[in-house]
Amino acid sequence: QVQLVESGGGLVQAGGSLRLSCAASGRTASTSIMGWFRQAPGKERVFVAAINRNGATIVYADSVKGRFAISRDNAKNTVYLQMNTLKPEDTAVYYCAADRALVVGRGTLDYDYWGQGTQVTVSS
Repeated sequence: QVQLVESGGGLVQAGGSLRLSCAASGRTASTSIMGWFRQAPGKERVFVAAINRNGATIVYADSVKGRFAISRDNAKNTVYLQMNTLKPEDTAVYYCAADRALVVGRGTLDYDYWGQGTQVTVSS
């Protein structure tokens, strides 16, 4: 089993920045792919970004390209999401996800492990 714990969420004004962290523990060998999803109130959980183990493959949703950056520190078993130029529409609960697959996926079914989520609220 893998446990994922997110941190770093909060309230920020539009145009501001936040950095989310997700620490993995347990069978970290099963975290080949780590990603971030988000879920706004009344909406489905959607893909934000993902990265493979060596960082050679990074994928972003079109809505965050150029504003968000995903990275990982394998020594700390941690993945980060740097969010810049935040917009009110970025408001959501952000979830960390992980999977032992070798190919980065964009769907929720592509990930076996999930964190509890951290709230990000962007005020206008």
